[in-house]
Amino acid sequence: MKTNSWEGFSTEKQINHYPYLAKRRVVMGTKGAIATSQPLATLAGIQMLLAGGNAIDAALATAIALTVVEPTSNGIGSDAFALVWDGKLHGLNASGRSPQNLPTQAFLDAPKMPDLGWGTVTVPGAVSSWRSLSQRWGKLPFEQLFEPAIRYAEQGFPVSPETARAWKRAEQIFTRLPGAEFQPFLSVFFPTGRAPRAGEIWNSPDHARTLRSIAESQGESFYRGELADAIAQFAEQTGGFLDRHDLATHQSDWVDPISTNYRGITVWETPPNTHGIATLIALNILEGFDLAQYPRDSVESFHLQIEAMKLAFAEVDRHVGDPLSMRVSHTDLLDKAYASERRQLIGQTALSSISSGLPKGGTVYLAAADEDLIVSFIQSNYAGFGSGILIPGTGIALQNRASGFSTEAGHPNQVAPNKRPYHTIIPGFLSLDDRPIGAFGVMGGFMQPQGHLQMVVNLIDYGMNPQTALDAPRWRWLANNQVLLEQSVSSDIAIALSDRHHQIQLTAEPSAFGRGQMILKDNNVLIAGSESRADGCAMAL
Repeated sequence: MKTNSWEGFSTEKQINHYPYLAKRRVVMGTKGAIATSQPLATLAGIQMLLAGGNAIDAALATAIALTVVEPTSNGIGSDAFALVWDGKLHGLNASGRSPQNLPTQAFLDAPKMPDLGWGTVTVPGAVSSWRSLSQRWGKLPFEQLFEPAIRYAEQGFPVSPETARAWKRAEQIFTRLPGAEFQPFLSVFFPTGRAPRAGEIWNSPDHARTLRSIAESQGESFYRGELADAIAQFAEQTGGFLDRHDLATHQSDWVDPISTNYRGITVWETPPNTHGIATLIALNILEGFDLAQYPRDSVESFHLQIEAMKLAFAEVDRHVGDPLSMRVSHTDLLDKAYASERRQLIGQTALSSISSGLPKGGTVYLAAADEDLIVSFIQSNYAGFGSGILIPGTGIALQNRASGFSTEAGHPNQVAPNKRPYHTIIPGFLSLDDRPIGAFGVMGGFMQPQGHLQMVVNLIDYGMNPQTALDAPRWRWLANNQVLLEQSVSSDIAIALSDRHHQIQLTAEPSAFGRGQMILKDNNVLIAGSESRADGCAMAL
């Protein structure tokens, strides 16, 4: 791909160029498109488009449906972030803050934050994102967006294969939890003591009633009404810290997206408290290498990407948290001169230990588009099902985002009351000058910025179309020199990376490498792809 241009996609050419990616073709349309990780959720979005709704209506109906049909990754108790193009790009941060009565010292005395229980729960922000986006851009009545999800919850749906696999993995963790606070969760998601199998019908009438309450009250019942009362009451009864004031004072915030220019294309992310900035830092470092001179599947290309990502995470781990607590600005982190300095650290062998050079200081993704709007949206309970806390009679499974805090004294992400934690979920976006290229995202915790980096490189350096970019073999940096490779990566590359002192592990587990979706726009044609590692699909009109 030539610098400072965007020449669109020749889908057949690119698929033929990468024959191992010929399993699926991109989906194309002109009126609207949806790409998600679950087909029933995609269908919910398409129904909104056919009813006269726009991309926002479609995205929200999809997101709401996902809380039912993919509960292993998200729920009504999730957080959410969004990027929306309507002629310019807008960002929404709907992550919640920690409870005002959080007993901070008890956590600071521990080596790390807990993974489960009330100590991991922050105020859920997803419901506020649905309301904010609908009020600003939606065409359809708010209540209509909930109809598919309520139907799935009441009548039941067959659990899809990858969701069943995730549910089965969670079974080993959650069915062994003691304590009264976990019993409502177990009764809803493991009523027979096991996870539902692929194809089994699962429903949740409580979930349906809660969604109906949120729809009818425009979200007010969740933050200031009957649902807020239920959350606060259960917390009080079982040793939780959330109270009515925490819920009533929550608000989602409109934010300015952050970006960098990579070979003429602007790559956008949401600003901290998310770690989307890691992708941008890595791209700034990579920009100094002529990556396209190497084959896409080569040790040179993999090595340079991995090393750039390691350097980016060193900055993010040290400096990112609630922006009110950060002592280094995102403009400092994205300085191109600083990226040039860091680039000099990359040699022929893997860096084993990296620190910042600056002063110390289970997720669902979806994309939706129509002729005027493009939406990049993500919501998550964090680690799979989240905290293991479910509010009785509601189907509201609460996230465990507070486990993303640091217990290190003085760190910008140090655990504290009324504070947003470091957040892993990130929607991505691409543009050229004043026109959109499109939305993309890759789910999967700390894989997310790494997945974003690989998607951008696949598109810009290697000219791949959305589906081939998503399907291509992936790597994942873990820590120090440890790198996970997808089993489809050539053994020659794995051996050559080992020779460069990368500690290589191979795995056939698709969830280790994230699950992505993408919708790009070329000459008014919407080009959509959906992750082959998940159950999802893309549809277009």
